[in-house]
This record gives sequence, structure tokens and C-alpha cells, in this order.
Amino acid sequence: MQKTTVLNSSIKRNLCILGSTGSIGESTLDVIRLHPEKFNVISLAANASVDKIFKQCCEFTPKQVVLVSEPHAQQLSALLAEAGLNAIQVSSGVEALNSLAQSPDVDTVMAAIVGAAGLMPTLSAVKAGKRVLLANKEALVTSGAIFIDAMKASNAELLPIDSEHNAIFQSLPWQEQQRVGHCEIESSGISKVLLTGSGGPFRTWSTESLSQVTPEQACAHPNWDMGQKISVDSATMMNKGLEFIEAKWLFNVDADDIQVVLHPQSTIHSMVQYKDGSVIAQMGNPDMRTPIAHALAYPERIDSGVEPLDFFTTPSFDFQDVDYLKYPNLALAIEACKLGQAACTALNAANEIAVAAFLNKKIKFTDIFKINETSVKKFVSEQVSNINEVISLDKRARAYASAILPNFVLDTPITDTGNEKL
Repeated sequence: MQKTTVLNSSIKRNLCILGSTGSIGESTLDVIRLHPEKFNVISLAANASVDKIFKQCCEFTPKQVVLVSEPHAQQLSALLAEAGLNAIQVSSGVEALNSLAQSPDVDTVMAAIVGAAGLMPTLSAVKAGKRVLLANKEALVTSGAIFIDAMKASNAELLPIDSEHNAIFQSLPWQEQQRVGHCEIESSGISKVLLTGSGGPFRTWSTESLSQVTPEQACAHPNWDMGQKISVDSATMMNKGLEFIEAKWLFNVDADDIQVVLHPQSTIHSMVQYKDGSVIAQMGNPDMRTPIAHALAYPERIDSGVEPLDFFTTPSFDFQDVDYLKYPNLALAIEACKLGQAACTALNAANEIAVAAFLNKKIKFTDIFKINETSVKKFVSEQVSNINEVISLDKRARAYASAILPNFVLDTPITDTGNEKL
């Protein structure tokens, strides 16, 4: 059974924050600021954001910092020396990232590095038996059973940070909360997991108008403040597709046990439906500090800094079925979930390439799906049984998606006219 470590309130948790300069990392530090008596920031990691991580070092004085980019790590070292913070050890490279995640100085790892780049350090933390706060959904999407098997072997503790998965977790019986990765929903009287999604900024747009979407429009989510990549994924609902795959592994359910429900207000973050007719939902204002605070202190409850939900001013709840013609990426992800690990790994890899190309205004919004679908078909029949095969397939799928990009590159980039086509 998965362990749940309950610390005495006078004992601080020692944290490693992977992706400290991203939106999840910064929100994590916001919560920690409210509770200096509960948390020690032992280490921070990012890719190349020198200015942000330098400010974080000045405030939280971690023991170790990793910037994946060596030139940027050197810049950070120079800045820290000038500030008299020579005691902070600065390293660079992927291996340093993995080492940081499994350091014996750390008991809790916030895994918030975006994309497949977060897979190996997250897996390193799991293998070291840490409490892992999982904000990197790609770790489970790309390696599924391999990741869960490693968690079981080390007796690591996995707590979901995505608002949807955290909501499902909170709506489960306590017995199931103790066995994330190997839940037994049938014995707990659960009939279905209801995964909510806002529908993104184009929920009311016609399907035909989506080919003219600009990166600026795709990144303007109506409810959540997120990074560019995840904002585009939310607009295509690929984000919900990746969450669908992640939910399968987190809660040990089949694809047919998960239902996606559009809920434009993003007040109900997800639900669990029981055989007796009950539905238990987790609600709150759309702010990632809520699930972060929940996971940081679990099983205790602490202040997240988020305003409580006011039922007298909260908009009425709406629920809609999914139009899969408008959101083909979601349909593709659900199908990949059923097809197996190779399809999921290839889908995630191709999507990162396609989204980057769209953000750089090289392809149309609707071409993201075309690249993803073509890549899944290319690699779906491959066998993936260990982490090296996952990494190999991820690289080959990225190379393939990159190779077919010229088939979709625009002669004239789409510009934002400011007119939404309904």
C-alpha cells in the first residue's frame, strides 16, 4: 500500500521544486511564503530563466540550484557570487536535474517541468521513494505502467497537482487516496470518473473558423492563467486528452470508466460518480494554488492564499457534451489511451513539436491535429516495455513530426484581426 507520511506540525518538509520559474513553480513558492514554518526550499531547478531563479535564490536561499543550460548556469553563479550567496551550489545539465530530484536532503519533490523534459527527473524522484507532487502529466502519458511500477517498487507517494486529478483524488474514499496508481474503484463503489474541462477559448466558435486562430487567441484562456504551451493544449483540448490518459494511470481505471464533461465556468474541477447515484465534486475558484496547497500539506489543510468560493456571486453551472469534431485532438488522445503506450508516447512527442510550430506561426491551429494523427499512425504498432524504449520512441516521434512540418508550413502567417468568428 502507498505510504502517507504525516509529519508533526513542528517538522518542516524539505522541498525540491523542479520547474521553479514556471507558473506552477511560482504558485508553489506563493503558498510556501504563507507557511515558512512548514517548508524548507532545499533546491530549485529550471531550464534557463536566470533572472527569475536568481530572485528566488535571494529570497529562499536553497542549498542547490540546477539550470539545464550550462551558459545560463554560469551566469547565475556569477550573479550569486556578486550577491554574496556563494554557498548556493549551481549545476547544469540533465544528469544534475536527475541527481537533484533524488537527493537525500529532500523528502518532497514538486515535479513541474513542462513536457517530456520532466519525465526523467520525475522518475528519478519516484525511484528514490520521495513524496512526488505530480504537475508534469507527460510523465504518466509517455511512460504509464513503467512509471507506476517504479512507484510501487520504491513505495514512493504520488499526489496529483493538476486541478482535475487533484479534484478526483479529493473526491475518492480515503482508502483509495492511499493507493494512487493501484486504486480499486470497483470495491469502493465507484462507477465513473467525471473529468471536467472548460472547452477553452473557442468553445462557442464554429468548427470552420478554427483554421484562422492565432497564437494570441489560443493563449487567452477564459478562466486560467497558464503558460503558452498548456494554454494551446487547452484550446485544442489536447490538455484534456493528456489528462484523460493520466487519469487512467493515477486511478487505475479503464478508458470506458472516464467521461469528459464540458463545464465552462471551471468551478467544479472534476467529480466521482458512485454506484448508489451519488456524485462527489470538488469545487473552488480557478487557481492552481488550491491543489498545490492541498498536496504540499496532505493530509493536513493549509491556507493557499486563494479567495474562498462565494456561492452568491459564482455564475450558474453549465454542463455540455463534447463536440469531437471541434476537438479532434481530444478524440485522438482517448483513442491513443485505448491503443496503448506507443500511441500515447508518440502523441505527446508530436504534439510538443506541433504546438511549438503553431506558437511560432509556422502552421495553422488545425494542423496541430493533422501532425499528431499522422505521427500516432506511424508509431502505434511499436512495443514499449522499458524507459529506454520510451525515450527512443519519443525522440523518433519528434524527429518524424519535425520532418513532416514542411508539408504544413504557411506561406503567409495568420494575423489577429480581433474578430472572433462564431
